[in-house]
Amino acid sequence: MSLITLNQASLAYGHHPLLDQTDFSLEEGERVGLIGRNGTGKSTFLKILNRAEALDSGTIQYQQGLRINYVAQEPLFDPDKSIFEVVSQGLSELLQCIYDYSNGIGDMDELFNRIDTLGGWGWEQRVEQSLEQLRLNGKLLTGTLSGGTLKRVALAQALVCTPQVLLLDEPTNHLDLESIDWLASLLTEFKGSAIVITHDRSFLDKVTTRIVELDRGRLRSYFGNYSQFRVSKESQIAQESVINAKADKLLAQEEIWIRKGVEARRTRSVARIARLEELRAQRQSRREAVGKVKLNIDTGNRTGKIVSELENVSLSFGDKCIVKDFSSIILRGDKIGLLGPNGAGKTTLLKLILGSLEPDSGTVKFGTQLQIAYFDQMRGALNLDDTLENFISPGSEWIEIGDQRQHVKSYLADFLFSPARANSPVRSLSGGERNRLLLARLFARPANVLVLDEPTNDLDIETLELLEELLENYKGTVFLVSHDRAFLDNVVTSLIAYEGASNWREYEGGIQDWLVQSRRAGKSISSLTSSESYHPSLSNDSQTRSDPSPSISTTGLKKKLGYKEQRELDGLPNQIETLEIEQKKIAALIEDGSIFSSDPRKANDLLTRSTQIESELIGLLERWEILSAKS
Repeated sequence: MSLITLNQASLAYGHHPLLDQTDFSLEEGERVGLIGRNGTGKSTFLKILNRAEALDSGTIQYQQGLRINYVAQEPLFDPDKSIFEVVSQGLSELLQCIYDYSNGIGDMDELFNRIDTLGGWGWEQRVEQSLEQLRLNGKLLTGTLSGGTLKRVALAQALVCTPQVLLLDEPTNHLDLESIDWLASLLTEFKGSAIVITHDRSFLDKVTTRIVELDRGRLRSYFGNYSQFRVSKESQIAQESVINAKADKLLAQEEIWIRKGVEARRTRSVARIARLEELRAQRQSRREAVGKVKLNIDTGNRTGKIVSELENVSLSFGDKCIVKDFSSIILRGDKIGLLGPNGAGKTTLLKLILGSLEPDSGTVKFGTQLQIAYFDQMRGALNLDDTLENFISPGSEWIEIGDQRQHVKSYLADFLFSPARANSPVRSLSGGERNRLLLARLFARPANVLVLDEPTNDLDIETLELLEELLENYKGTVFLVSHDRAFLDNVVTSLIAYEGASNWREYEGGIQDWLVQSRRAGKSISSLTSSESYHPSLSNDSQTRSDPSPSISTTGLKKKLGYKEQRELDGLPNQIETLEIEQKKIAALIEDGSIFSSDPRKANDLLTRSTQIESELIGLLERWEILSAKS
């Protein structure tokens, strides 16, 4: 049953409409991932559904009495109010009814029935349960909270009134990995329907039952999660290209015909001329896909082999120890991800590594010719009153990247800012566009060390993937702070992970490698999720943290494999090979996308089986590592 239905909806703020006579419906129990390029109108669309924006034309219908709650991208609260007070505001209608009833204002019977319908006689308990569910201290003032905790407060305020529809705009921004996993579990168990705007591909895969793409004013639906969407989208793009190419070829032929000599003009048919006019109109009204961002960076002077060398470094602020006895050698070309919960001290550790802070004890040595470029997640470098052109290149119309000289308007066009917007103020940009502008400024200057603090916030997925590709091919050194699991796995060569009690440790590879290595090092998952430590898996157990020594724990392991274990180890390569062959066959079947049109059910079965195979392969590989270590 449809909860919300849009018919022929249109809305325009500029030359191109954000919504162009498009349709949409939200069904009960659906979890929809809303994606699209920055500036296409995703946030505006959520505001329309929340009745905060009006359509230019078309209709929108709601199920009677539908309860909708919206969590903004950047929630704003009174800094002097406690978390309990702010969350209670989610029950504003109920509290008003209780106030009127207590003071004898209005119809007592009607007010009593309304309070009873809203389940309001135990409203304090409902607020406390909401705070407990989201792990919040109701006594704290919102003005003292981090961005991630403010997101939790906004979610608690939205959930306390048990909405039927939850609208979330970039809910994973400022959340650490553990919180993102927790939010995914919360949404999966949510009884109502949800629409989520996010760039986090892993999150979309875990949560969504349908992907809706806002593309050139139209809302296109793809059933399944983000991985299934990518397969369907590639097929659609290929089909669209073929259709447009045929239409352009026919138009060209008709244009040649209409321009023939006098004899042809005497015999031309009225119907053919009308068709030509129709083809011209269709071509003129066609909205082409927005081009891709062109990312390029000058790596500047080559650094020495060693960028930074830390030996037994410790740092405290007052009584709080942030880093304790940390040692590491950072080499030129390393791509290092910093992993830890909000407040663990990732930024502080970065400043130690790069020399912005002096350690209390230990030594730090730096390489030569370091040119450091810093991307600030809080966008502190943005002057909202500056123009885009002056922000990128103050006082000059030209910028130089390496040995190339480029006009600033042309450079802005590489980041999808049209020349007409070059003199627009920065404040006119959306959150994602501001991040894109910061990247444009970052890459306009030579740098052999990039420090990227949450660069993925608000970026659309396509730009995110292009940024991944740039960083993979970048010859300099990268320090990356991010809670985007897929982004980290695709970019970093090693991780520096927080392990509780001010301890940091370096691991080779990405997040999946970290999980395997931390298990092999004898660390239980529950110990890494205790109140003083961190791990992306969720657990309520709290045990003593294991010895952080890099040696592999052999407690409880036999010195020699048993007969059954040896047979299992010998058989694992064949099992892995069989699964990989099956996976390749499935990939070949779905590669061209035609099966999604001819047999959608079989296509979905194949996608499900492909996901199962991936999970089985990971399990077998982990088992192989365990048995190999024992042998």
